[in-house]
Amino acid sequence: MNDAEPIPTVSVVICARNEEERLADCLEAVLALNADEIVVVDGGSTDGTVAIAEAYGVAVVRSGGRGLAFDRQLGIDRTRGDLIAMIDADHRPAPDLIGRLWGEMQKYDFAVVQAGVAIVPNSFWTRAESEAMESFHHRPGPRKTIGTAPALYDRTLFEQIRFDTTDPDVSDDTDLCLRMTRIEGLKFGIGDCTVDQLHFPLFRDYVKKFSWYGQRDAAFCRKHPDRFGNMLFHLLVRYPVFRPAQAVLSGRFLAPAWFWLAATVRLASLLRARMLPAATT
Repeated sequence: MNDAEPIPTVSVVICARNEEERLADCLEAVLALNADEIVVVDGGSTDGTVAIAEAYGVAVVRSGGRGLAFDRQLGIDRTRGDLIAMIDADHRPAPDLIGRLWGEMQKYDFAVVQAGVAIVPNSFWTRAESEAMESFHHRPGPRKTIGTAPALYDRTLFEQIRFDTTDPDVSDDTDLCLRMTRIEGLKFGIGDCTVDQLHFPLFRDYVKKFSWYGQRDAAFCRKHPDRFGNMLFHLLVRYPVFRPAQAVLSGRFLAPAWFWLAATVRLASLLRARMLPAATT
């Protein structure tokens, strides 16, 4: 594709639930992107998230708390841009983000390109996560799995595939990526730019987050039972062994703590959630 090709119309979708602490700063940064439209999808907030979004004059869509994958697809369906920038409330994109991702999309012929994430290092755990991301995530090029945000999507992708809107617990990123790999000729991956990401910094915040991830992992394995073994390998070997070793060899000595906590909590949550249907029948 021609690198000089002008940027098509762009819609920004922000999925948020109970994000009154982080949404305003996110919207300030997103407004600087000069996108053609901004839509906030509220996932059933009980705090001031909706009021903050409305105060910034952006479109607000309420999903009723039907799951993150549902919210992402709802936002896509409510927008009109040729490109869709998926941003979350904890992201702080630079003004040139869309242009840079558009360049990477053309360079690699990607249908989706995710930015790297630079975790704001405001605690031990956020510093550990920052090192973890640097050790394995920030490698531009094609991938088999990426995060769904911060990322830029070609709208035509959704003529072939959609986020799963039927299961409120299903993983939004792992499930979509697995199904994208099954579409012949479709490519996606990581770009060379990064987006600042402001995570809640405490140990209990990470335990809560990883427990939520584990529940999503369980829903993914229930939907794709053939992937259960791969998920176990991911959480029993890749996360607690391979990636910590890779991080230490590159001089990132805090990263192992993040990998070990993520693997332990996600695995426990996955196994507990996966056994729930059998236990209640």
